[in-house]
Amino acid sequence: MTAPTTLTEPRLTSLSHGGGCGCKIAPGVLSGILRGTSGLPVPEALLVGIETSDDAAVYLLNDRQALVATTDFFMPIVDDPDHFGRIAATNAISDVYAMGGTPIMALALVGMPINVLSVETIGQILSGGAAACALAGIPVAGGHTIDSVEPIYGLVALGLVDPAHLKRNADARPGDVLILGKPLGVGIQSAALKKGVLDDAGYARMIATTTQLNTPGPELARMAGVHAMTDVTGFGLGGHALEMARGAGADLRLDWSAVPLLPGVAELAQAGTVTGASGRNWASYGHEVILSDDLAPGARAILTDPQTSGGLLVACDPAVASEVLNIFRRHGFAQAAVVGRIADRGVSPRLRID
Repeated sequence: MTAPTTLTEPRLTSLSHGGGCGCKIAPGVLSGILRGTSGLPVPEALLVGIETSDDAAVYLLNDRQALVATTDFFMPIVDDPDHFGRIAATNAISDVYAMGGTPIMALALVGMPINVLSVETIGQILSGGAAACALAGIPVAGGHTIDSVEPIYGLVALGLVDPAHLKRNADARPGDVLILGKPLGVGIQSAALKKGVLDDAGYARMIATTTQLNTPGPELARMAGVHAMTDVTGFGLGGHALEMARGAGADLRLDWSAVPLLPGVAELAQAGTVTGASGRNWASYGHEVILSDDLAPGARAILTDPQTSGGLLVACDPAVASEVLNIFRRHGFAQAAVVGRIADRGVSPRLRID
C-alpha cells in the first residue's frame, strides 16, 4: 500500500516578485501614468483627490463629516500567513489615520493562487487581516476575491473626519518641524529575510512595527498647531518628505542623525542588503535631493527604503512639538522623534539631508 503524499506549500515570499510596499510602481513612472487624468472634472465636494498624491480621497458629506476612502494591497513581505494579513491590513488602515480620520469599516481585496496555496493558508491571511481590523475597532464588511498568479491581499479602508480637522500632506508651512512616528528600515529587513540573514530578534521587531496601528492620527489632527500629515510607505522617507516639500513650496531639511532606525538596519544597508525598489525610488526623485558629503554609507538606501506600514510624518509648529511627541509616546511610539524642518520657500523645493 502506498503511503499518502504530503504536499508542502511554497513560501509565500517565493510566489511574489516583490513584497509589501516595495511592490509599488516607482513615483516617476506613476506620475506619468496619472498625467492624463489630471484634467478630469472634479466635484466640489471632493476635498482631496489625486492632485498632491495624498494618502486617501476625502469627500464632504456635511458640515461636520467627510468620508475618507483609500485602498492598499500588495504581495507577501513575510512567509507567515497570519503576519502577512495583519501587516497588509494595518498598512491600508494607516491611510485613514494619516488624513486625521477615524476608521469605520473595511472591504477585503483578495487575489490568491488557489491551486498552489491551501484553503487553510488563505484563511489564515484573511483572519490576520480581520484581527488587525478588530484592533482598529472596525469590521471587514465585505470584499472581492479572484484567482491570481501571485498572492495579493489588502483592504479598502473607509473612515470619517471632521472637515475642520482634515490633514493633507500638502499644507506644511515654512518654519514647521517634522516628526516621524516609526523607525525606518522595514524594506531592508524584508530583503534580509529573503536572503536568510534576518535573525529572530530582527524579525520580531519587523512584525512589531508593521502591525502597529498609527492611532495617534485623529488626536494629532485635532491640534491647531499640526499643519500636515502623511504616512511613510513605498516611496520611502525621501519620497514622502518631498511630497510635503512640494506642497509647502519650500525646501525640507532632514537631520539624518535624528532619524530613528530599526536596530541592525544601518549595518544591513552598508552590507548592500537593500530592495530593488530603493534604487527605483532614487532614480525617480534623486535629482531633487541634496545629500551631505559626510553621510554614513548606506544612508541613501535607507532614505529611499520602501516602508510597509510605516510611521506618520507630521509637520507642526515648533511650539507644539513636545505635545505631539507626548501623544506619540502615549500611543506606544517610543522612537518618535523630531527629524527635520520646513525651510524657506523656493522656486524648486528640494530635500536636503544634513
